[in-house]
Amino acid sequence: MKAKKIATVIVVGGMLLIFLFDIAVTFAQNQMQSRFPVQPEAFELCGEATRLHFLNVYNGHSILLQSAGQFALVDAGWGSDNPIEAVRRPGTEQRVVDYLHRVATAEDGVVRLDFVLATHFHYDHVGGLPAVLSDPNIEIGRLYLPFRPDDGQVRWYVPILRQRLYEIAQEREIEIIEFLSSEPFALGNMQLQFLNTQWTARRSENDNSIVTLTEFGEFRALLASDITAWRGVERDIARQVGAVNLLQLPHHGYSGSSSAYLLRTLRPSLTVVCNFAGRVYPNVMWNVTLVARAPYLSTVAENGIIVTIAENAQITVTNNLHLP
Repeated sequence: MKAKKIATVIVVGGMLLIFLFDIAVTFAQNQMQSRFPVQPEAFELCGEATRLHFLNVYNGHSILLQSAGQFALVDAGWGSDNPIEAVRRPGTEQRVVDYLHRVATAEDGVVRLDFVLATHFHYDHVGGLPAVLSDPNIEIGRLYLPFRPDDGQVRWYVPILRQRLYEIAQEREIEIIEFLSSEPFALGNMQLQFLNTQWTARRSENDNSIVTLTEFGEFRALLASDITAWRGVERDIARQVGAVNLLQLPHHGYSGSSSAYLLRTLRPSLTVVCNFAGRVYPNVMWNVTLVARAPYLSTVAENGIIVTIAENAQITVTNNLHLP
């Protein structure tokens, strides 16, 4: 009986310490966020700017790249017709399409995207892409559609999602690139580089995500998609990339991602999570706050985030990208 009481005291005491520690870390994180005051976005004469638009697609993923009047799209959030019935939910594809028309339409009324990238084949990333690819007023230069083998090594839904995108792109005569190069290339004044481009059978679909390194002058941002710390993927990417100014927190801030090693190596000044703020796991918040000593901003809490980059690598953060 005495041993049971001692065990109870230890457990309750441990839980209390964790609770108090979490409160302290949350307070520190709130203080850090004041370094990057977020202002409402005005959408005025920003066509030549270099910007990263992190769209509010709830706990999905969609990022619009912009530089010198050129645009490209990385993923498109949730779709409304998920083949996995257990995780069906309202889609965000129209929100993405509407946003493209709002900010990227040329004078002739057409949106032109240099490329669209499907980072990997989970529905919170590619579910909205059919709507983007099918829109007659959106012209797409090329579709990066990473290779996946048709030999039973991937989950059953992956070939379904990939084939659907392939067929729409073929119908619209969009160039399809299945084997991505890791050579840097330009988008306007930005230099981009795809990482993690080789499909590996022993890795999950998340850990086979395409990662995008974005550079503009001295500014560097890593769009980490859904990689995790499992099987050394974050470690490999961190070693390859080194320090960055901005990090899109991998895998929506879920447990198993945003390892201390990743954050210690990248040392971002700012992080963005494509998720609800309250769904960032405690271990991720602790690593971001205590290891990187950086704030994180939530695309849902801010209703979308734009990071505008100046030539001296200074950034301005604005929000409220989406109409009610």
